[in-house]
Amino acid sequence: QVQLVESGGGLVQPGGSLRLSCAASGNIFTINAMGWYRQAPGKERELVANSGVSTNYADSVKGRFTISRDNAKNMVYLQMNSLKPEDTGVYYCKARLVSRIGTADYWGQGTQVTVSS
Repeated sequence: QVQLVESGGGLVQPGGSLRLSCAASGNIFTINAMGWYRQAPGKERELVANSGVSTNYADSVKGRFTISRDNAKNMVYLQMNSLKPEDTGVYYCKARLVSRIGTADYWGQGTQVTVSS
């Protein structure tokens, strides 16, 4: 069974920084891509950043957020700098990986990020 667990969310003032972490565990053969999505209240879930064959960022976070991976540990990180109130939301980790049952997408449970003074 595959499990993704996020950590690192919290309350931060505008202009501050946070670092999110996500660990994938279980019977994993290989991870093709890992990324971060977020969902603000009343809005749809949106891509924040993805790391696979290439790295992609939402326009709203370019230059402020950085995604990185530790493939040996099956982990992905999101360094968030210069945070704005509009970055508030639940941040979800997603992994597209190959396990004994085949290739599938897996999601974490989410971690709350609140940017407020």
